[in-house]
Amino acid sequence: LSLGLASAGVARAQSDAPSDAPSNDELARRIEALAAELDDLTHGEVAAPLVSRHGFGPAASKIYSVQEGFSFGGYGEMVYNNFSDSREDDTPSGARDRIDFLRQILYVGYKFDAHVLFNAEIEFEHASTGKSGEVSVEFAQVDFLITPEFNARAGLLLVPMGFVNELHEPPIFFGVERPTLERVLIPSTWRANGVGIFGEPQGRAAGLQYRAYLIESLVSSATSGPRFGASGLRSGRQSGSKALAEDLAGVIRADYERQGIRVGGSLFFGNTSQGARADLGAGPRDFGGFTTVYEAHAQLRQRGVQLRALVAGADVQDAAEINAVNGFTGSESVGSSLLGWYLELGWDVLSTLKPGTRFAVTPYVRYSEVDTQRDVPSGFSANPENDQRIATFGVAFHPHSQVVVKGDFQLRRNEADTGINQWNLGLGYLF
Repeated sequence: LSLGLASAGVARAQSDAPSDAPSNDELARRIEALAAELDDLTHGEVAAPLVSRHGFGPAASKIYSVQEGFSFGGYGEMVYNNFSDSREDDTPSGARDRIDFLRQILYVGYKFDAHVLFNAEIEFEHASTGKSGEVSVEFAQVDFLITPEFNARAGLLLVPMGFVNELHEPPIFFGVERPTLERVLIPSTWRANGVGIFGEPQGRAAGLQYRAYLIESLVSSATSGPRFGASGLRSGRQSGSKALAEDLAGVIRADYERQGIRVGGSLFFGNTSQGARADLGAGPRDFGGFTTVYEAHAQLRQRGVQLRALVAGADVQDAAEINAVNGFTGSESVGSSLLGWYLELGWDVLSTLKPGTRFAVTPYVRYSEVDTQRDVPSGFSANPENDQRIATFGVAFHPHSQVVVKGDFQLRRNEADTGINQWNLGLGYLF
């Protein structure tokens, strides 16, 4: 009886309702839309658009498209290397082929409001911490968005030099491996604790971007741990971990991009001794180890063609003192001058042969030279193996704009005639 009365009451209420009242289906749709809006306000737009912002790659830039709340993204890559059995001088290479799930990255961000956000990159390397892998914070920063022309950030920052130190997601650069120049001279992935400003001027200056940071410096001199070496500056990174701060450094970068053409450059400068003292025979004394790293770059992207050129170098003062602290002798010397360059060309052939296709097939070639001991202090010698020439020939297939399969061959030569050629295969993705 009670069920019957309730049904009758519902029927009477429906018959008495105005004819223009929303239907039950419409009410359900409105409630679902409202719930989605509330969820976005609470948790953020996790699936933000994939566009590059403020120097970052697409996945790392997702937080900038979120109105408020969380964002998630990431990238990963697997790499196979097949080495020649013989070196350049026809002696056995002893190199063994390998395959490595090189890295899996997670990006996480949180936008507190329209002006303050947090962004971070967490890297898991070599598949397992139990088998030579590690977990690292690649960057973690708080941005203060003020105007398009002027903003601030602080935290563990990516050093804005070269092409790939900031833009290092596999689907957006050619080559299974990152360019040698941008690993040993510009030591990617290079990050440091610091503070800085960045912006994109508007109006007549539209297309210009800049970044300027004050960061922990490199370490050139130490009896153990981070320090420069004969093979380059890479081992001098502190990566924000219990970093020495006796010496700080500055880094500035500017780019201008218009109609597919981009030109720019960057400069790092600062002392690197971090309080070390050297004894060259007259007793211990202080020194600075002032180091400058500089680079200039240009890129053309039009009609499926991408052309990149980069030249980079470094000057290291007090190299003899650095060698004394590090215990280096002979050809182990730190380079007082380092220099390198590369030229790279790729063409997405399907953009011409089949316009509008979702796929991309891009043959590419890169030629590079790098010498990490271009000059050494008096009394030391350069190791000819550190004067390298590398030619890379490959092809990249994109079944989706966010997924790439790459394969290439590297012809490696050096002044010691000990270069080892190699084939590389890679799988990469971003999201």
